[in-house]
Amino acid sequence: MSRDIRHRVRYFIENADLPSLLEYLRDIPAKKAIKPLIAGFYHTEPAKRWTAIIAFGKVVSSIAKHDMEEARIIIRRLMWSLNDESGGIGWGAPEAMAEVLANNEALAKEYFKILVSYIREDGNFLEYTPLRRGALWGIARLAEVRPDLLKGFDTAKFLRPYLRDMDPESRALAIRALGLLGSRSDCEVLRELLHDDIPVSIYSEGGFLDVTVGEMAHRAYGKLCG
Repeated sequence: MSRDIRHRVRYFIENADLPSLLEYLRDIPAKKAIKPLIAGFYHTEPAKRWTAIIAFGKVVSSIAKHDMEEARIIIRRLMWSLNDESGGIGWGAPEAMAEVLANNEALAKEYFKILVSYIREDGNFLEYTPLRRGALWGIARLAEVRPDLLKGFDTAKFLRPYLRDMDPESRALAIRALGLLGSRSDCEVLRELLHDDIPVSIYSEGGFLDVTVGEMAHRAYGKLCG
């Protein structure tokens, strides 16, 4: 049965078929889907990778409803993959963690500070840009559904340095999150970024948002400063 589950999960990921994957996952033991979903984080094709990440968030949230400690173990597995001592690279781990926290309030309250710590130089700072970019995406994702949690921790102050980041996608993701968590004090720097015409592609709501950094700044500016 486990082998069949692995094959079926991989099949849906390979076809980037998130609706069918989620339907299938409802009918199988959730824990048995974890390994093949994590394997999907390493896919080189973005649509397939994100299929695995989004499904993972929903599966772990469902596990937490019946077995919170098992869900914690899975979260800690993601955290370990981002530790230098793990010997690997935790591709997709920050994004997957964020998806779990977006789907489950109890886990969000427990682990959101860990997610934020990945962009903090005085925290569990991720030096590798693609991983840190994933943490920025995760904070923006969590800000969509749990802004009060992040505002209560003054997360905006940890995002502001990334408005000047050399990596355009990191700038865009920080802008996106700041548009949900920032204040009018951010208007001046957002105004300066309105003409940043470097294109980026960001996963959002089941698809890819192809915009410039400046267009992202325009959206944030409209929310905070309009």
